[in-house]
Amino acid sequence: MRLYKDKTKNSLYFLYRIISQVFDPIRFVYGLYGYIWFLRDIFVFKSKSKKKILTGNLFPMLHDKIKFTPFDTHYFYQQIWCFDQVHKHLPKEHTDIGSSYELCGYFSLFLKTIFVDLRPIPAQLNNLSVVKGDILNLPFLSNSLQSVSCLHVAEHIGLGRYGDSINPKGTELACGELARVLAPGGRLYFSLPIGRERVCFNAHRVHSPQTILGYFEGLKPISFSVVDDFGNYKKNVNPLDFSNLSYGCGMFVFEKK
Repeated sequence: MRLYKDKTKNSLYFLYRIISQVFDPIRFVYGLYGYIWFLRDIFVFKSKSKKKILTGNLFPMLHDKIKFTPFDTHYFYQQIWCFDQVHKHLPKEHTDIGSSYELCGYFSLFLKTIFVDLRPIPAQLNNLSVVKGDILNLPFLSNSLQSVSCLHVAEHIGLGRYGDSINPKGTELACGELARVLAPGGRLYFSLPIGRERVCFNAHRVHSPQTILGYFEGLKPISFSVVDDFGNYKKNVNPLDFSNLSYGCGMFVFEKK
């Protein structure tokens, strides 16, 4: 969630977050404008083509004519980071807890992969197993997994956003469960929003790096990378230097002693 220095901008952004769940005023205005160029483009297309455009086949797409590609720096960089880490360490098997089914598909191209999600996908790939599971009660024995990833997941736990039960300690409990299933010598690749601590109900939480290190106090920190408030990707830095971010993405590698 963005935070602006200007109080007026923060107030307007707050109102937009509340209203946009039932009516998005920005999308509405852009949509009205979009129909102007949509009708113009139909006229131009018909003037250049002998093919008829049947009314029943019209499929207006009014929000893609923009000068930039929408780009989520957190999700882009964290997946590259995690793929690189797992590829370098090259375990015999890797388990992902609720992160990204696309990333798990890529992992399955070179190692056996298990993808655990509360809402499992009907994917069928060699080397990919999809398992229904809850991060607060993972279907694995203690000390059983050599390689685990959990990216941008734990901050949502216990807020009810995805149909899970309300639990103010959701993130802390999720971290404890990830530590439980990790095998001695195993590695955990973990990311979530970092910065000034707060609960943005019911979207997510933001945690300080110190808090996350405390949640995993039984594990050894190996490395830390970050995407800062400006979208800059910084590898192998000190997590304690990024406690005052507004909404960064902290990427931790832990190893079980």
